[in-house]
Amino acid sequence: MASIRRIWSRWLGVNENRQLKKALKQILGFTPHHLKLYETALSHRSITEHNRESNERLEYLGDAVLGAIVGDYLYHKYPGRSEGYLTEMRSKMVNRQQLNEIAIKMGLRKLVHYDKYNSLLKISHIFGNALEALVGAIYLDKGYDKTRQFVYQSIIAPYMDMEALEHTEINHKNKLYGWANKYGHQLEFELIEEEMKGARKVFTVAAVVDGKIISTGKAYNKKDAGQIAAKLALEKLGLNEHHSSV
Repeated sequence: MASIRRIWSRWLGVNENRQLKKALKQILGFTPHHLKLYETALSHRSITEHNRESNERLEYLGDAVLGAIVGDYLYHKYPGRSEGYLTEMRSKMVNRQQLNEIAIKMGLRKLVHYDKYNSLLKISHIFGNALEALVGAIYLDKGYDKTRQFVYQSIIAPYMDMEALEHTEINHKNKLYGWANKYGHQLEFELIEEEMKGARKVFTVAAVVDGKIISTGKAYNKKDAGQIAAKLALEKLGLNEHHSSV
C-alpha cells in the first residue's frame, strides 16, 4: 500500500511539473531547464512554511538584472538624453506597481503560490515581485543574453509605451507634495501604527493635510505604506485628473 502511495505521489509530481513547464513556456517563450528555480521564483514567503523556499533571494537578483537590462536599453534608445532623464525613465519602467500590473497581464497571478487568505497581500505587489524573481531564475537558468531577450520581447515591447511613460507620474508622494506647495497646504506623512502580522511587522502611515488625516496606507514597510496613503489621498482629493484648491 505504501508503495502504491509513493508511485501515485511521484506520478502527481511529474504531472504537476509538466503542467508548470507548459504554462511557463507560454509566458516565457521557451521551456525552462532547471524547473526548481522557477518553482522558487513563484513561491511567496507567505507559504514557505510548507517546505518551499521563498522567492526573496531570486527577487533580489532579478531586480538587479532587470535594472541593468533596462538601463542598457534606455542608454542606447536615448543617446542624447541626460543621466537624470535616463534614471527617471528607468524608475518608471521598473517601479513596483508597473511590474505588478505587467505580471498580472502576463498570467503570473495563476502561477504564484501565496497565502490567498492574507488580506494585506491584496494591496502588495507580490506578482511584480514574482516577475522580478522570474527574471532572476531565467538569468541563472539561461544566462544574461536570454534574459535580456525575454525582458525586451516579453516585458518592454508588449507592455511598455515609452511615450506614455514619459508623461506618467509614479511618485504619488511627490505629486501630493507638489499640490500642497502650490496651494499653501501643510502636508505630512505620519506613522500611526506598527503591528505584527505573523513574523513580519506591518506599518500604517497617514497622509495628513492641514492637521487632518486624509487617508492611510498599510504595508510591510513605511515607504510603501506612505505611497499607498498618498495614492488614496490623490484619489480622495480628486487630484488624479486635475489640481484642486480644496
